[in-house]
Amino acid sequence: MSSKSDYFCHESSYVDEGAVIGKGTKIWHFCHILPDTIIGENCSLGQNVMAGPGVTVGNGCKIQNNVALYKGVVLEDGVFCGPSCVFTNVTTPRSEVNRQSEYAQTMVRKGVTIGANATIVCGHELGEYCFIAAGAVVTKDVKPHAVMAGVPAKQIGWVAHSGEMLRDDMVCPRTGDRYKVVNEHLVRK
Repeated sequence: MSSKSDYFCHESSYVDEGAVIGKGTKIWHFCHILPDTIIGENCSLGQNVMAGPGVTVGNGCKIQNNVALYKGVVLEDGVFCGPSCVFTNVTTPRSEVNRQSEYAQTMVRKGVTIGANATIVCGHELGEYCFIAAGAVVTKDVKPHAVMAGVPAKQIGWVAHSGEMLRDDMVCPRTGDRYKVVNEHLVRK
């Protein structure tokens, strides 16, 4: 467990008792980290981020401005959450009905990118290194390396480990890595 001197927390932000913050993490203006929340090492939480209670964020995650991570959200290592992306935690919310026992888990696997203003409806898994386009609304599980766009989000292609869109030749334009689709899943050759 790290001490407050191991991470940066802006004076306008709050880290509640019972939260654990990893070394090298930076928590910027007007954030609130609730109890029983674990934030990994070397993360960056932009302005006005709220996490918890009981949220887990892996190492090396970047959470941009105005993102709320509610109970049930799990981010593995290296996840990027674009500005104002939205996570839900109940599928049928009503202000007059207590649904706290119905919170659904949203699992965001390693290396996922979620674009600005995208919405992730709870109870789904975002596969490793998938790419959710800005403004997309995810209403189902997402395959690893899939590119999802639209409302509701549909797969429009594949993305390499580096984050580059793959063209028909299935060669990453950044690294030269070659990919192929096997049983509707992307694999690196």
